[in-house]
Parts: sequence; C-alpha cells; structure tokens
Amino acid sequence: MIKRKLIYPIISVISLALLVSVTQVSAETDEALEMPTIPVEEIRLFAEVFDRIKSAYVEPVTDQQLLEDAIRGMLSGLDPHSAYLDAKAFEGLQINTSGRFGGLGIEVGLQDGFIRVIAPIDDTPAQRAGILAGDLITKIGDESTQGMSLNDAVDRMRGRIGSRLTITIVREGVEKPFELTLERASISVTSVRHRLLETGYGMIRISQFQNNTADQLRKSIETLKGMGELRGIVLDLRNNPGGVLQAAVQVSDAFISEGLIVYTEGRLPNSELRFNATGDTLLPDTPMVVLINAGSASASEIVAGALQDHRRAVIMGTDSFGKGSVQTILPVSSGRGVKLTTARYFTPDGRSIQADGIRPDVVVEDARITRIETAAGQIRERDLSGHLSGSDSQNRQGEEPLGQRDYQLYEALNLLKAISIVQPSRG
Repeated sequence: MIKRKLIYPIISVISLALLVSVTQVSAETDEALEMPTIPVEEIRLFAEVFDRIKSAYVEPVTDQQLLEDAIRGMLSGLDPHSAYLDAKAFEGLQINTSGRFGGLGIEVGLQDGFIRVIAPIDDTPAQRAGILAGDLITKIGDESTQGMSLNDAVDRMRGRIGSRLTITIVREGVEKPFELTLERASISVTSVRHRLLETGYGMIRISQFQNNTADQLRKSIETLKGMGELRGIVLDLRNNPGGVLQAAVQVSDAFISEGLIVYTEGRLPNSELRFNATGDTLLPDTPMVVLINAGSASASEIVAGALQDHRRAVIMGTDSFGKGSVQTILPVSSGRGVKLTTARYFTPDGRSIQADGIRPDVVVEDARITRIETAAGQIRERDLSGHLSGSDSQNRQGEEPLGQRDYQLYEALNLLKAISIVQPSRG
C-alpha cells in the first residue's frame, strides 16, 4: 500500500518547484515561452515509483541519491550531450579548455549505450597506443561501460599519473574485442602545430580548439610565412573533437575576409547568435585544403563548413562526425550544474551540421600506397659510370615518402600544387 504521507508532500514540493521554475523561465525570456500545465498524473506516478524504490529495493537508498539519479535520467534521455554535473564534474568542466589535464587523452561520446571514441588527442597515451576515432570502449578495467554515463567514464579513465589502465576496444573490421593497457599521463595539449611539407607548401594542424588556439595559429602562420612565399596551405582538422566556439570563430576569421561564419538557433532568444568575420585576415588569398574525417566534430565542423560555404578552401577527406548542437552550462545549487543542449549550429549557407556533418568536396579515404618496383635490369642515368651529379644536394634516403606515411595529406599537397599551377598565388 502506498504511503500517502510520503507521496503527497513530494507531489506538493515538485509541483511548487515546477511552478517556480516555469515562472522564472518566463520572466527571463520576456514570456517567450508559454507556461505549460503541470502534469499532475505524471508527478503522482513519479512519487509512487519513488516510494516503491524506497520501501522495496534490496538495499537502502537515500532520498538524495534517488533524486539525483532522477535528474541524471531526465537529462540523459534528451540527447547524448545533455548531462547533470555534480560538484566534482562541474569543477572539472573547465579543465579541457585550459589545455592541461591528466588521463589517457581520449575525447569520448555515447553510442548505443557504450562509450565511443570521437578522437584521440595528439601526442597522448591514447594516440600512441593506436586508439582510433570510432572505436567503442566496452570495458574500463573490469567494469562494463554499458549504461555508464560519460562523466563516470571520464572519471574512471583519469587517475594518478603513471598508473596503468586496461580498456577493452571493439573496432569495426576487427573480428574480436581486444584489450589495450595504457599508462596515464599529464595531458598538456598544444592545440596548433605547423611544418613545411615542401618549399612553398605548409601544413597547420589544429588538434582541438582552446582559448589560446587563435594566438597559436597566428604564430604558426607568421613562422611559415617567414620561411618564404606560401603557395598553398593544408589545414588539418582530422580527429579534432572541437572545443571552444569562440576559438573556431577566430580561426575561421583568420582565413575569411567578410561575411557570416556561423549562426545558432534555439527556442530561447538569447540562444540565437550570429558570428561574422572582422576583416582581420591573416591569409586572405593563399590556396587552402582542409582535411576532415569522422573524428572531426563540433568546432572543427564549424570551421570546415564556413570555409566551404565561402568557397575559401577545398574540403578533403571523409564525412565529419556531425555534432552540431550547442550546450549551455547552467549553474544550480551547491556548486552543481546542468549541461543542456539549447541550440543548433548552422553554416553560413544555412546547412545544419547536426547529424549530417560536413561532406568533403573531394572524398579521399585513409589508405596506404606502395611503390611498384622498377623492372629488373632497367638502367637510368644515375646507373651509368661517370654520370654527372644532380644539383639537388638534399639526401632524402631513409625517410618514408609522404604518400606512404599519410595518404590524405599527400593528396591534399598534390591538389595544392595543381591549384598553384592554374591559379598562381596572389599574396
């Protein structure tokens, strides 16, 4: 029999809380949302289930635990990115954007109840162990990740620097699950790296978008320009899981002279934002190729979409991840918070990134190429006795060709060379 003394106070408290909450939302949004009717029957059902668990569950459960679990369930049922943040998770939320944290170096999401790798972070234990975007983590240690929240998974993967953790991986194309043992490290992420691929052709790699990414990008571009005329540049956003929205806007602004970069739409008036180029452009005319893949998500998709819509760069690689939603952090009582999806991203041409992702202009799958051996007995000039030496004094022997090391980057470089032939650099 239901304990009426317990149920009705709970109903009253929840009803009052809902009423106060709705009133606050309406006031904050200038009555943009109509006040919904309170679902009394559903609240009565909640109170009944609450009471049944309290009285019949095999072990005692506190009211606080039940109510927090109810909040978690309420948010996790919305989408994979909305979540309840307890005090520890709320405090740790700022860690990734600062660029330094401890753990394995994996950006993760939820898929089919398991933890899915969005991307390994460059130069971390995860990348060195060979973890790939799209891998499913089915166990952390001896514990199954089935039904585990993202926050719990991240907490379990973090730990004392130098300690070891075994995770179980399911990978598409691999018949059986396999285990990897990684050593936790202090993860200090340098979000921007650069190098010269060949004379006149540079590459900038952005591994994730942090508060200082735009400054690092500016320094990388100046360094490459100091090495001579830039005839083309590759912007590598592969396995970039995203990060700070403003950093993505600033990176796009570095290559776009004018116009819209990205806009958002949501139910609340303050969720509708538009970001435009400022004209403070570092490379307004240099030919560009942007590399993306299934590990390119969120902020990296914003950059790729903006450059694609403005016809500023050729997008190459494979379809991106498709994470085009905006999460807002809403503080609540006792140092806790709620991460709530409040809007969607749209490219300048009005394309929704959510679920669809960015589709490349030129599809290039990740692959390895091998050289066909020269026919036995074929003689070249360098084989002749007394031949003259060439003028190129560089010794590249022992270095694996780019086409074998990174086929997608190799194709991006080839495309830049073709563009520079028919469209010489204007700046």
